[in-house]
Amino acid sequence: MPPESGSPPVAFLTGAAGGIGRALVERLRAERRQIYATDRALAAVPCTDSGFRMASLDVTDEAAIAAAIEDCLAAFGRIDHVVHLAGETGQGPLDDVSRAEWDRLLAVNLTSAFLLARAAHAPLAASQGSLTLISSTNGLNGGSALSGPAYAVAKAGLVNLVRYLAKEWAPQRIRVNAVAPGPIDTPMVARFPAGERARIAAAVPLGRLGEAREVAAAIAYLIGRDATWITGTVLNVSGGGVLD
Repeated sequence: MPPESGSPPVAFLTGAAGGIGRALVERLRAERRQIYATDRALAAVPCTDSGFRMASLDVTDEAAIAAAIEDCLAAFGRIDHVVHLAGETGQGPLDDVSRAEWDRLLAVNLTSAFLLARAAHAPLAASQGSLTLISSTNGLNGGSALSGPAYAVAKAGLVNLVRYLAKEWAPQRIRVNAVAPGPIDTPMVARFPAGERARIAAAVPLGRLGEAREVAAAIAYLIGRDATWITGTVLNVSGGGVLD
């Protein structure tokens, strides 16, 4: 059931140290939500804020995911929302992508979502909560060599995973949605030379890169009380780069 009055919702986040992850943590803390933030780049550290925890997590490690879910439940007693932000881009073209790179990128971007969803299913059913996955416009329009084929395929797979789980989990009142950002001004885009970044921004109909806070706001909406009748949808946050 939804959190009782006076009991802030608990959000379990992966990829919390990334650009969008940090923006989402800031947003949710401002909304006074309880947060269990994980990332491969984070370490478990003592925290004086009883509503905030950090832990290291490799999202391709099934046992580590299960342990993190259990640790979150031990700390907060419930999980209301799971947001899977962790991911890694690649680079094409197809002939330049090795089998090992293909397997690794699908593991990080797609299989990780399957593992996380399975581990979080029971606590989300108990709370009638939500799962939010982070796809990409690359998963909607076929992508390009800038991010490579494996990334595009994995992000497209997340879209159908959302649609599948939204139907399967609806009887348990678990909502499942995705956000599909376009190019966002984070390290994932900052890796390109200045000229390439300018070209990417110019190709967006709104004429600029998106900001991490804008994606965080979209996620906060989907896990908030104003979106309680939304499930199975992919929220396109691309400045018009992809038109539904």
